[in-house]
Amino acid sequence: MTTPLAAKIAKEYGTPCAVIDMDRVERNIARIQKACDEAGVANRPHIKTHKNPMLAQLQIKAGAKGITCQKLGEAEIMADAGIDNILISYNLLGDEKMARLGALQGKANVTVAADNSVVVGDLPKAAAVSGRPLSVVVECDTGRKRAGVETPAEAIALAREIAASKGLAFAGFMLYPTETGWAEAQKFYDEALAGVRAYGLDATIVSTGGTPNLKNLGKLKGGTEHRFGTYIYNDRMQVAAGVATWDDCALHVYSTVISRAGPERGILDAGSKTLTSDTGGLEGHGLILEHPEARIARFAEEHGFLDLSRSNTRPNVGDVVRVVPNHVCVVVNMMDEVVMVRGDQIIGALPVTARGKLR
Repeated sequence: MTTPLAAKIAKEYGTPCAVIDMDRVERNIARIQKACDEAGVANRPHIKTHKNPMLAQLQIKAGAKGITCQKLGEAEIMADAGIDNILISYNLLGDEKMARLGALQGKANVTVAADNSVVVGDLPKAAAVSGRPLSVVVECDTGRKRAGVETPAEAIALAREIAASKGLAFAGFMLYPTETGWAEAQKFYDEALAGVRAYGLDATIVSTGGTPNLKNLGKLKGGTEHRFGTYIYNDRMQVAAGVATWDDCALHVYSTVISRAGPERGILDAGSKTLTSDTGGLEGHGLILEHPEARIARFAEEHGFLDLSRSNTRPNVGDVVRVVPNHVCVVVNMMDEVVMVRGDQIIGALPVTARGKLR
């Protein structure tokens, strides 16, 4: 069954279409800001989820101290919109990026992350372009085995290297603990902090991250801020992690059933180029709100294959359904725009301004 709003969306914008409920967006922003305030930790939201300056400004207006960007291109979009106090939580390398980073620092206060000497060796070029010191945090691996120095001794050595580099200022540490690894992260941080203090340095920024770590907010003694990203929209992964409910999921992909060639199967017009193939470790590729027992079992690029064998209700060809994606961040990056609604009213389209900024 197609809801009246879904019919309006399909008529005005077509499907598949990403739709955000602004009432839920604003409620999510307020909820996480309140949690940060109560924990005594600054909120530095990660814009990789929404990629839009207007939404970043809503987060800042609610109390966020600044923003996090994963890539330099995202930060440039945000700075051009007048947003200040930007953390780029990613290793930046190369003359082209150093020139851009220096120009960016002329527009906004920027802090960057580094986890190795090669990156640190490049960063003074950006400081030279901007003509002012560049703040650098040491990224620390506290269990995810992604980026980050692996030992406190390495963190201390890199902090000293940053402090000794012309045009650079050691600002602190950036951590991304696993949901169950905060005791280990505390030991890592305590040892690293003691080590840098022994050399006359200190950590003014101690940044933790991850929306699934909402349950651990404020647990790191000495932590100054937290980087939440997905919380502004939420998705199946956040519901599975226990940090959001279905009512907190602010982005739905509206999709049309275009085929019912068999009684237990069907096809959506949303495939891997819309909902993405990132399962997030979950069964299927999204929750269909109108038919929660149905399963989006697999994808072609433009086809979502429905398994209806366990579904008590089954859609008809032409029905427009709402899908909660598994991983909303990668879905948004597929879109040129999202459609904003309040209740049953369409407000208009919002561009995903920083989409595709991979460098």
